Amino acid sequence: MATQAQQPPHLHLAELTAAQFIDIWKHFDADGNGYIEGKELENFFKELETTRRGAGTDPTHVAFKEKMKEFMAKFDKNADGRIEMSELAQLLPTEENFLLYFREFVGSSTEFMAAWRRYDTDRSGYIESNELKGFLSDLLKKANRKYDDKKLNEYTQTILRMFDLNGDGKLGLSEMARLLPVQENFLLKFQGTRLTVKEFDSLFTLYDKDGNGYIDEQELDALLKDLRDKNKMDVEAAGLTGYKKSIMALSDGGKLYRTELEIVLCQDSTL
Repeated sequence: MATQAQQPPHLHLAELTAAQFIDIWKHFDADGNGYIEGKELENFFKELETTRRGAGTDPTHVAFKEKMKEFMAKFDKNADGRIEMSELAQLLPTEENFLLYFREFVGSSTEFMAAWRRYDTDRSGYIESNELKGFLSDLLKKANRKYDDKKLNEYTQTILRMFDLNGDGKLGLSEMARLLPVQENFLLKFQGTRLTVKEFDSLFTLYDKDGNGYIDEQELDALLKDLRDKNKMDVEAAGLTGYKKSIMALSDGGKLYRTELEIVLCQDSTL
């Protein structure tokens, strides 16, 4: 039975449902880092070739390696030697491909943060199920795709199933940001530096020099530079400017309040 449970989901090349796409992604991105790479990539391509051409595909064969190289040249759009979700979504014929719609709707981390602020209507620091429905509804309208309530509910549950890592029925900022192309997901850069509530309070107080309850863009710039230097993060000045711009998209007229910054930097937010 254990062997049967480890079998990969069937890579049939007819149209996949969104849920089937998620099963395939989760199976082959075994370590959950947002990429199919290394041995994962070899396993995926072997399964793909077996589906296309039948049994007998040998990964050690020269012809297999040449085909894999051709495959990567075609689908690895940013040529980083691995496949991310948006690249796989273009390869597999997925029904109503809302993952690609998302990339068109929210193509950069700055647009993502602005969308987060718009749809986190109660400022809870989470996108709840009803807020996620509103987000997906607007996304499908913008893509000129017809849908009904049943389909919208299916997409909402699929997104939750894929990205709600702690199973609480809502998406935190870092969970929903996994929908972004990996290179745009600045939150991944801060994963190793997430602060406790106590550490965050001390940090915010330090940079909110006038004690008015918010920090401005210059204060955020200084805060991010110090975080980068203290944690020896591999982030260039241009990258840091991009992160700052993304975070400021959460601000209220240039004022970044404690609650907004907390959901970005704090690992155990009490929001």
